[in-house]
Amino acid sequence: MTHKIAVLPGDGTGPEVVAEGIKVLNAIAGPAGLKFEFIHYDLGGERYKRTGEILPDSVLKELRGFRSIYLGAIGHPDVKPGILEKGLLLRLRFELDQYINLRPVILYPGVYTPLRDKGPEDINFVVVRENTEGLYAGAGGVLKYGTPDEVAVQESINTRKGVDRCLKYAFELTRKRNKNKKLTLVGKTNVLTFAFDLWERAFHAMAQSYPDIATDYAHVDATCMWMVKNPEWFDVLVTDNMFGDIITDLGAMIQGGMGIAAGGNINPEGVSMFEPIGGSAPKYTGKNIINPLAAIAAAQMLLDHLGEVKAAAGIEEAIKTVCAKHLKSLQAGKMGYSTSEVGDLVAQYAIDNLK
Repeated sequence: MTHKIAVLPGDGTGPEVVAEGIKVLNAIAGPAGLKFEFIHYDLGGERYKRTGEILPDSVLKELRGFRSIYLGAIGHPDVKPGILEKGLLLRLRFELDQYINLRPVILYPGVYTPLRDKGPEDINFVVVRENTEGLYAGAGGVLKYGTPDEVAVQESINTRKGVDRCLKYAFELTRKRNKNKKLTLVGKTNVLTFAFDLWERAFHAMAQSYPDIATDYAHVDATCMWMVKNPEWFDVLVTDNMFGDIITDLGAMIQGGMGIAAGGNINPEGVSMFEPIGGSAPKYTGKNIINPLAAIAAAQMLLDHLGEVKAAAGIEEAIKTVCAKHLKSLQAGKMGYSTSEVGDLVAQYAIDNLK
């Protein structure tokens, strides 16, 4: 079977890090007995500047024919913030119904964390974020714009169907991880008494079908505190769109920074998209000094999602080895290796792991 993967290299350093991810996938193809076909799409800031197009309907139709999309980065210094993000990233998430945002928070050996006395054994959890509803649904409006009496309303949309399918994914993932087998609902039930009353009722109702999973609840502000003080308490966390957006950036910092953080926008029944969490980093474009590990980890998540578990594990172990034995830092220009050299290292270790 050939895995056809749509590639959106995007802006800034996106094409550089995606190239390293593809390098690793191609390297393990033989040893893993896999075949890949990569179809590249010219979407992002340069296309928008050149044509005024962000995501043509014809391209969106083509993307619906894939199981997986591999994304580099979106964000161009010459394009007003929000245009590409809403027109490309958010539109893809909504149009392809990628209702799960999956963010592993893993501290690899040898990677610095700002948390004193915490190590890889303490920082290893996953955040499951609802990805198509909440405040990001775009409901609301403005009255008397630009006047002293202006009113701006942004509505959080939460449906029972949307909440249930997110919770089900989280419960199943907790069971699959088989770690602490604990699922924590993160919310704000004491203030958001409508939205999180729905989340909490749905959470407890679904828990009846998963007697092997321990359930827990934490306010989002308390979650931020415990992620810093006692990250080892967490196994899987599930939350809404906005809170998930916030706590996953905190998670990226405690796992070593944006250079190692990868994520997936997942539709279990459709097209899913995997990407490094860091932005396009335009100041580093073309210098061959950006850290590609997050993009390589995104490729590893993509493989795992496709059911190629052994190959994905081989890449993950290779990333761990490179972090532990080679890199001086995860920061751009301070790794001790170039972008392409880091990709070479991961590729070789991954090949060795699969022999």
